[in-house]
Amino acid sequence: MRQESGRSMIEMLGVLAIMGVITVGAIGMISTAMRTQKLTSVNDEVVQMVTMVRNLHGEYDDFSNMNSSTIFGAIGMSNKNPYGGTYELSVNPSNPRQFVVTINGLAKSECESLVTKAWSDSVGYQMSDGKSGGAVGNCNAENGKNSVQITYGE
Repeated sequence: MRQESGRSMIEMLGVLAIMGVITVGAIGMISTAMRTQKLTSVNDEVVQMVTMVRNLHGEYDDFSNMNSSTIFGAIGMSNKNPYGGTYELSVNPSNPRQFVVTINGLAKSECESLVTKAWSDSVGYQMSDGKSGGAVGNCNAENGKNSVQITYGE
């Protein structure tokens, strides 16, 4: 009887099963990393918008002359957000010394994450002594239809 060398089918199936488990774990980690990156990107973009709006309107006592359709060109940013929606900037109708950043086009989980995030420079956060995140939003619409509003100013 001659001894043959090589791999058996069972060994090959075992290797493929192990590779499958590793691949599923890697996909989950990549998904989490992408979600975290988008949240970080939104945070950075909102901070940049707020800083630029304050710089542009710093000489005025209020934001009543702010126009969302032209402000993005003036600050050199796109109004598109990483979730495929848009950003909007508007004056708070009840207080012209405040402006509102709206983040549109969010899924429910993204909306909930942004509402609970601590927007430390926002009016809502400061008024609550840090007990509230400072953002409001209705996160019960269908995916891609939710929005979050954050108010800044005095």
